[in-house]
Amino acid sequence: MIKYRYNSLEDYLRSHPLDVDGLLDDGFGALFPVKGRLLDAAVLFADMSSFSSRSSELSPIETLILANNFFCWISAEGISGGPGIVDKYIGDEVMVVFSKDFGSEDPLADAIRAGRWMAERDYLGFGLHVGVAVGAAVVGYVGTPLRYNCSVYGTVVTLARRCCQIQSHAEASIIVPAKAWAGKKLEEVLPQEKMVGPDGQESYLDLPWEICPVRTETLKDGQELEVLEIARQGITLSPETPQQRARKAFEGLKRDGSYRLRRYTTVEPCPEGSKPGRAGG
Repeated sequence: MIKYRYNSLEDYLRSHPLDVDGLLDDGFGALFPVKGRLLDAAVLFADMSSFSSRSSELSPIETLILANNFFCWISAEGISGGPGIVDKYIGDEVMVVFSKDFGSEDPLADAIRAGRWMAERDYLGFGLHVGVAVGAAVVGYVGTPLRYNCSVYGTVVTLARRCCQIQSHAEASIIVPAKAWAGKKLEEVLPQEKMVGPDGQESYLDLPWEICPVRTETLKDGQELEVLEIARQGITLSPETPQQRARKAFEGLKRDGSYRLRRYTTVEPCPEGSKPGRAGG
């Protein structure tokens, strides 16, 4: 059976019958729609470390460059070509959803593999945090008829974000609830990379990741959660930091004319007794 690729959650919803499709009263006589489809999913959250302190060193446009550089890099290294669908970008954070409905054979494994390549190829030194969780969710339209989008809701979303917020001492890590791992083997989820030598002989590189002992973490809402951390040390970094790259990129925009202020920076007062009007009028 052919499995279609969906560019967005909205593409997916438009291609399938909905499990809920109704109207509710907001309590004051106005109606709002409830439209969505249930699925089992793995949700991945990823963000960069120290975004607040990084952006405090930069101008607003340099911060915009930093964030976009981060999201483009994540997409190229971890999401492109895979079955995950980006739900949203939030500040310096990305949320990606994996499901058998989207073409995943094993949504959890696909999410962890995406996190692996994001973290393992973090040459610019964003210092990635990755959290993954699995569970029931609903993908639906959210907002009003005037302005809406599609998103995924459910406890699994909150859990994945909480895992992303857990601190790690490793250079790169992927944190999942311990019960979601359910006895999986690391080499099955993260297969070794194959290498072909000049003589045509194949060999496999050592897997640079390890599973840390299960530990209990206290989440921001006060609840305790047993988590499993898949960690890696020894990430090769560029000598140039993401902030330095953002500054250089902004200077390049200035040089090639892509940055020009197109608004007045000062306002001239109207002469006393006159009325403001259109320029040239």
